[in-house]
Amino acid sequence: MRLGISSYTYTWAVGVPGCAPATPLGVEGLLQRAVALGVGVVQIADNIPLIHLPEPERERLATRAQVLGLQLEVGTRAVATEHLLAYLRVAHLMGSRILRVVTDTVEHKPSKREVMSLLDAVLPSFERANVIISIENHDRFTAREFIDIITTLASPHVGICLDTANSFGALEGPAMVVQELAPFTVNLHLKDFAIARLHHQMGFVIEGRPAGQGRLDVPWLLAQLRNAGSDPNVILELWTPPARNIAETIAKEALWAEQSIRYLRGLIPD
Repeated sequence: MRLGISSYTYTWAVGVPGCAPATPLGVEGLLQRAVALGVGVVQIADNIPLIHLPEPERERLATRAQVLGLQLEVGTRAVATEHLLAYLRVAHLMGSRILRVVTDTVEHKPSKREVMSLLDAVLPSFERANVIISIENHDRFTAREFIDIITTLASPHVGICLDTANSFGALEGPAMVVQELAPFTVNLHLKDFAIARLHHQMGFVIEGRPAGQGRLDVPWLLAQLRNAGSDPNVILELWTPPARNIAETIAKEALWAEQSIRYLRGLIPD
């Protein structure tokens, strides 16, 4: 396991729809954050879409990461054939051993059968390039449905990007999801969280926390993965609740990243 950060570690600094900072965090800034934190992996996901960078800029990014001693990972959203093949070329250029994929977009929420069909169509290309399609458990499908996708495709070049909080959207908690998906995990999004009852007592809220300060049992999580024979890179993600303004929120997010990496470094020495 290697410890890393993501463009979703600094979601507010990168910019969210309707709330963009004056100077958004870009790829160079993300690489510098990784160096400052002392981590060796940087995952650049769909909130900084690398496909939109001109080819020379992508080449400079790959070279820059190599000079800094950083391993890049690439992520995207959508399973359309041409989209995945385009991102395969980006992943290959970046030296990414995985392409983390979220199946759904705002416009397209494919069925499980459609996901399998679309991934099956591109699998030979991924196998030739030796890049693994890492499907994230993102809200809608249950753990068993993700397992059905993986086992039906039956290729070592398809696996799971295990997120520790997303499956609440499918009414499944990490205790079950981790045990089910650990054997198929090729990438980990470590996201800590708290669950609190609303002040009027009618309902709950799930909010992010710095790693080690929430409800997620991180030592147990890492042990489950090791016991299942999985050795994924551990990518810190944060669900940082907003502060009074965007500047304070970005500062809070950066502090949480520092606190999280400090905690995780005691568990993942690389």
